[in-house]
Amino acid sequence: MHRAGTRGEAEEVLALWYAVGRLYSEAGGAGSRATKLGFTVVCAVGALVLLSVPLFGTAWAGPFAPAIPVAAGLLSGGGLFSWERMKLRRRGEVLRRALSERGFDADRPAREGLGAYYDSQLVLLRSEYEYLRLLGTPRARKATRLFEESFGFMSEDPFETGPLNVAPDTEEMRLLRERWDRRLAMRRERGMEPPVLGLREDLAYRVFPREMTVPVELATRGAYLTISRELLLERYGRDPRKRVDLMPEALRRRVERDLREYAALSRRPARRS
Repeated sequence: MHRAGTRGEAEEVLALWYAVGRLYSEAGGAGSRATKLGFTVVCAVGALVLLSVPLFGTAWAGPFAPAIPVAAGLLSGGGLFSWERMKLRRRGEVLRRALSERGFDADRPAREGLGAYYDSQLVLLRSEYEYLRLLGTPRARKATRLFEESFGFMSEDPFETGPLNVAPDTEEMRLLRERWDRRLAMRRERGMEPPVLGLREDLAYRVFPREMTVPVELATRGAYLTISRELLLERYGRDPRKRVDLMPEALRRRVERDLREYAALSRRPARRS
């Protein structure tokens, strides 16, 4: 990340990035909230229409009676969705201007480097990248290019998942960060801009920086361990523990660690981000 002049300024920039991440999280939930409200209104208005029949008969609504609850639900749900999107857009513009004044592009969170990202989020992003590479579909290949151009990932990096060979806050992770930051710096020197990222990309992959509160940290760890477990099952069968005796010692320890941590987090339960 492009560093601000003082520690206070750097912390201010980080706070802005985390505010952007929270904003996209809220935007992702707007559709769900609108749907729940619309469904509740449909049920409530439908019940009122039925209850009105003994009192007023059916002449007041006529053939439109079935459409009244649906119309009320659409209006209420659509109104809430539009209001929340408008409110989020205004907040987004404020954050966009604040980042622009400090020399950052709110549509390209990793353009100046990965300083706003915690290790655990980078492990998740890289795990998503590995999973997409294995899928190999046209859509997955397009997504892998987005990861490469946005975060400096490449297939030859010493990163493995299923099981993971890198953990957050380790020397191996520090070296990977430096490698990815160098690639991003080289792209800037050549005048190569990363792709624009927005709500669609964030809904799919959580590409904007997140502040690692305890719940977010647990959810993030659960997400990348879910990917690791899925790849373990694909490579070693439904019960990888039955095959650990056939594996090299280092690989066996990594398999057991990922499965043990996944099981511990799943009891909370942990959900894929």
